[in-house]
Amino acid sequence: MIRLLLADDQNLIRAGFRALLDAEPDMEVVAEAGTGRDAVRLAEREAPDVVLMDIRMPDGDGLAATRQILANPGLAHTRIIILTTFELDEYIAEAVRAGAAGFLVKDTEPEELIRAVRVVHDGDALLSPSVTRRIMAQLALHSKAASQPIALDQITEREREVLALVGEGLNNAEIAERLFITPLTAKTHVSRIMTKLMVRDRVQLVVLAYESGLVRPGWSS
Repeated sequence: MIRLLLADDQNLIRAGFRALLDAEPDMEVVAEAGTGRDAVRLAEREAPDVVLMDIRMPDGDGLAATRQILANPGLAHTRIIILTTFELDEYIAEAVRAGAAGFLVKDTEPEELIRAVRVVHDGDALLSPSVTRRIMAQLALHSKAASQPIALDQITEREREVLALVGEGLNNAEIAERLFITPLTAKTHVSRIMTKLMVRDRVQLVVLAYESGLVRPGWSS
């Protein structure tokens, strides 16, 4: 059972999401929050698997709440999906830097929302290639660490190739096709890179790929 926390200051949106997600046999909404402060409090109390987090909320916005939740060692398993619009790319980039596992626009199709919850719960990133490039390009341009290259000496040349493709937003199957390897081999490479570079998840690999200069804004896959 995937345990969910809904954080949005609009009651109607929360009610719609709850009705949709509770109807799934493998999902349960365990709490709802209307403010950033409540989102943090309820996350600490309920320890949900996935949080659907609105960025713009009163009393502590979703970005601050995301940072606090993901900084809590007791919530290491919790994954956060940011709810927003494409006009908020700058905030999305910061949310990704804070550790969010992905994002959705609020008017996304119901089946896409359900799929997103399962994808993130399974440990994958919810970042399509086109949106990844758009958001990460902005992150790279505004990154405070951009002038401090990140050493990639710990990983092999093949792993660098894989990391670059992760940075472009490709999933394991797409990486496998590009490099003429099996999806399982691609998954193994990704797991080893995460272990060697000590990153939380696949989204953080995307950030690292840009901040290290391995992938640069404007590059196409």
